[in-house]
Amino acid sequence: MEAIWILLSLFVLIMLLGVYAAVRTVRAAKRGIDRTVHQARRTVEETRLRARQLAQPGAGGELAQLRLSLRGSMRATEQALQAAAPQDRSLSESLGLFRRLSAHAQDLDADLKRLEQEPDKARIAALLPELRQRTGRITHSADSLRWAVQERTQRLAHDDLDTLGQEIEMEAGALRHWTTADAEQPWAEAGEGPGAGPRTGSGADREPASPPSSSSSSPSPSLGAASRTEPHSWQQPWQKPRREPRQEPWQESTRPENTA
Repeated sequence: MEAIWILLSLFVLIMLLGVYAAVRTVRAAKRGIDRTVHQARRTVEETRLRARQLAQPGAGGELAQLRLSLRGSMRATEQALQAAAPQDRSLSESLGLFRRLSAHAQDLDADLKRLEQEPDKARIAALLPELRQRTGRITHSADSLRWAVQERTQRLAHDDLDTLGQEIEMEAGALRHWTTADAEQPWAEAGEGPGAGPRTGSGADREPASPPSSSSSSPSPSLGAASRTEPHSWQQPWQKPRREPRQEPWQESTRPENTA
């Protein structure tokens, strides 16, 4: 019974995961479609405005030119902010200002689009100075924000490159540490090999060699008295051998008297 409940729970869980994945996929596809449709509409609208700018001189062509200038400036600023915002958190306030500016730009674009359908050319000519001023103010603000973002991005890139160059120089110096170590080795100046070892002093300061061990220099027991009286090779010059007491001619050996 427990196995059946476990299998049923797994089946329900798999079904829920499948539904969730399907919903996420549908939403992503819908966003992609909406984005594609928006880009297509924007491309078609801008193409129509360019054609109208060239085909209709006068007020109609100037309205199309104002709309093209406004849309191009706002789109370039939006792209610059969206590209720099993930790397720079301090641009959050700039994004808020751009949203407020976008609201004014949308209102102006709507006004320009309505005037395109206005049959009274005199009314359009009367409103054009004020429309030019509004368009210039909005585009100037958008351009100033975009240029500031671009300059900030370039400055951050230069600072990061300078810091990276300093770190690389430090790392390169650490990797070349053997040059300093070789210069500090004693054999680097004396021309000796590493196996010779460091010199602790001159030849006069060196200690004399120790004498050979007693096992190799001690006399053999089979030697006679003459060999005991001669100095050995290991004895120092100031060390004289011990000699047996010599008996003079006038000294006679004392013999024990014959008690017999």
